[in-house]
Amino acid sequence: MQQDDTGVNPKAAFKAYDIRGRVPDELNVDMARAIGAGFAALFNTKQVVIGRDARPSGAALSAALAEGLRAQGVNVLDLGLCGTEEIYFATAHLGVDGGVMITASHNPPEYNGMKFVTAGARPVSFDTGLETLADWVAVNPAAGRGTPRGGYRMVDTRPDYVRHLRNYVGKDAIHPLRVVVNAGNGMAGPAFDALAAGLPLEVVRLAHAVDSTFPNGVPNPMLAKNRAATASAVRTEHAALGIAWDGDFDRCFIFDEAGAFIESYYLIGLFAEYFLHRFPGAKIIHDPRLVWNTLDIVTRVSGVAMESRCGHAYIKARMREEDAVYGGEMSGHHYFRDFFYCDSGMLPWLLLLARLTTERAPLSELVAERQRRFPVSGEINRTVDNADQVLQRVTEHFRPQAASITNVDGVSLAFADWRFNLRKSNTEPLVRLNVETRGDTALLKARTAELLELIGGQPG
Repeated sequence: MQQDDTGVNPKAAFKAYDIRGRVPDELNVDMARAIGAGFAALFNTKQVVIGRDARPSGAALSAALAEGLRAQGVNVLDLGLCGTEEIYFATAHLGVDGGVMITASHNPPEYNGMKFVTAGARPVSFDTGLETLADWVAVNPAAGRGTPRGGYRMVDTRPDYVRHLRNYVGKDAIHPLRVVVNAGNGMAGPAFDALAAGLPLEVVRLAHAVDSTFPNGVPNPMLAKNRAATASAVRTEHAALGIAWDGDFDRCFIFDEAGAFIESYYLIGLFAEYFLHRFPGAKIIHDPRLVWNTLDIVTRVSGVAMESRCGHAYIKARMREEDAVYGGEMSGHHYFRDFFYCDSGMLPWLLLLARLTTERAPLSELVAERQRRFPVSGEINRTVDNADQVLQRVTEHFRPQAASITNVDGVSLAFADWRFNLRKSNTEPLVRLNVETRGDTALLKARTAELLELIGGQPG
């Protein structure tokens, strides 16, 4: 494999639906410059919005990206520090040709990366141009060093972004509530403050200041070890809700009034029900990891449930293809048709607060019956030597008993009273396991233990 003049493999950081790697070992300013030039050349862009999270390498990578774009004659509109969904919004709202967010989401501070969209905030994945961009950068590692021909200016679309999101709930849709928010020292804090301004909320803020060193740990509430601070604060402060985000806040995680973490699986059901009452017969997109609760709710309220491969680029493409009103992944991504078919980490809590106001019931009551009917293992990660062999071994073990086997993403096997999905991570050297049953927690525990013994490996 060809290397650039710093010894970096230019393709190493290209993943299934974004760029992500350690700086400078897998991603550096020379690559960022070439990536900018390649994005302009391959996608014929004239104006591109860029933005970044607060990671230490972000400013230098952003400057190099802009240099590469401008060398190709692209006018660069820079949001500066922002969240990923603000790039989606700005790209569509301003009517420009593309957008690039510099972020590594929930990875440690020494990592960084990029997410790409084209006009209308359409995502770019490996299948829709990212592989071609990787090849282009590998052949042109020194691209983008010419005299800038395109312009550059800072822009601020946050006021318009806030107005857009506030349109989802009526002016008086949220009654006074006490909430705990944990930004994890990522980019969520400033955006939340702007969105919450004027709402009748008492807010307890944790790790709210943007800090690129993540002094309170990497913001990834998918990991159980990262939930304790939020859960404890909800209980101590007698809050109605706890909210936490990952570093670029495109994922939102919720805790009920007792501090219990609510699996995003059950939130998908709540949001599907909400949108289907507003848009009868609409389509709902879900991932294959956990499905029975979603299918049960969507069928009951006469919607159409459609399964998609995991990953934001794939879900968004399916959303557009089907004109789905809402889509959800149990990883904490929630997608909305009126938000350009993109994911938002801010809309979920707004909609939940409005529903709590309407229902006059605590969140735990809204999900208790669904949790009882479809208990889940939660996502369990294992680091293994050969993920393909693991998937094959597990599949062959359970195949004779299975009522159905699907391969939408990884492998999903369903039985009369339980099912599981096992898949390789698209971004990390892991396999991910999810198990659910029909109301049988003992069966859930037994089957999960059996699967983990077959999988082997180490906790990821």
